[in-house]
This record gives sequence, C-alpha cells and structure tokens, in this order.
Amino acid sequence: MSDVGSEDFDDDHGYLGEYEGDRNEAGERHGVGRAVLPNGDTYQGMYENGKRSGQGTYRFKNGARYIGEYYQNLKHGQGIFYYPDGSKYEGSWVDDQRQGHGLYTYPNQDTYEGEWLHHQRNGQGIYHYNDTGSRYMGTWVMGKIESAGEFIHLNHRYQGNFLNNNPSGPGKYVFEIGCEQHGEYLQVDQDRGDAEEDEIVSTMVLKWKPKAVTGLSLWTPAKDPSSGEKDPYAACSSVYHG
Repeated sequence: MSDVGSEDFDDDHGYLGEYEGDRNEAGERHGVGRAVLPNGDTYQGMYENGKRSGQGTYRFKNGARYIGEYYQNLKHGQGIFYYPDGSKYEGSWVDDQRQGHGLYTYPNQDTYEGEWLHHQRNGQGIYHYNDTGSRYMGTWVMGKIESAGEFIHLNHRYQGNFLNNNPSGPGKYVFEIGCEQHGEYLQVDQDRGDAEEDEIVSTMVLKWKPKAVTGLSLWTPAKDPSSGEKDPYAACSSVYHG
C-alpha cells in the first residue's frame, strides 16, 4: 500500500504578515479576514481573538490546500486536505492531526477509509487497492495491519490474524467454489546458499501450512479455524492438495 502524500504540512502560526478583515476592540483579528503569511502561505476565513477559529481555507505556497475547521490556529474538526502530489484526506482533525474517521485517497488511487490517530491509520478501516481491486478490512495499529482482519480478492478471501502487516497464526482461505482451506501462517528460516562458509545468514519468510478443507462456515477469529467441520468437499480437493 502507498503512504505517499502522508507527510505533515504545518501552518504558519505567526501573527506577522499582511491582513485585511475584521478586528475586535482589542485590535485583534476577529471575524472574517484574509492574511498573507510571511512564508507566502495565505489564509482566508474566520478568526477569533487573533487566532484562526471556525471555517477557513489555508493555501500553502507548495500547492497544498486545507479547507475546513480551525480552533486556536490548529486544524480541528472536519476538513479536507489536498496534498501537492494529488492525494487527499477528507475527515476529522484533532490538534492539527488526522484523527477520528476519515477517507484518504492516495496518488495511485488506493483509498483508506476508517479510523485515524496522530496521522496514522489506527482502529477499524478498509484499504482498497486500485490496481487489483483487492481490499483489506480489519484492524490497524499506528499505521500497521494488526489483529483480526480479512483480505478480499477477486475469487477468494483470507480471514485470520495479522502481525506487523503480515498474516500470522491460524486463518483460512475462503473460495467462491464453496469451500474453505484452514491452516496457519508460520515464520520459517530461509538460509542463503550464497553466503560465505563462516557467515550464517537467514531470512524469515512466511509459509502457509494447510490443515483441512471444509464447507463454508462462520468466521470466528478468536478460535482455531481448523476445529470446524472436517469433511472436505470433493470439489475442493484440488485446492487443498494444491
């Protein structure tokens, strides 16, 4: 999946620069106004007691643009951020960070819709891969796929647990022909044959270990899927032995 375009863009929080608009009795920016910041960024929208608060549009000199809510000079509430690389985030902001529910569209047109925390995918969400049409539905922890989830492909899906973006432990493949292959993903050492004699080099790789083929059943991630129905369908035998 792509993380291109997820870099942070900080608004200029300074009070200098040119300003045209409303002020309060203390002379502070208050109400509707437009400011040109010293770094070349511009802001047009609501102010409250000298700070950006309410609805506004902030344009960065690098081409990025934020349209949405502010509070105390920070992006806070609902807003849309357009990044210079063509990616876009639309959703909730807290203290200048993507947080809460939001939809991120990446430059390659992959999308993620779900929960965010501190700019990272965190919680329940769905990631859609534009080039293949596949999608992942499940749990994220600080930008990584973790815990129970499901990868859905064109004619099959994988359901199980994940660790550090990879399937881990018990799971099952569900095929459209009407069967399931139960098993588990294991991490195994793969030695490098081209290493020097006195050098031990091993690489951990994932290996799928099939256990049984059954008919379709409800998915229960907390239990070992191999404990379900044991009678394989004849039509699924090629899947199991393949």
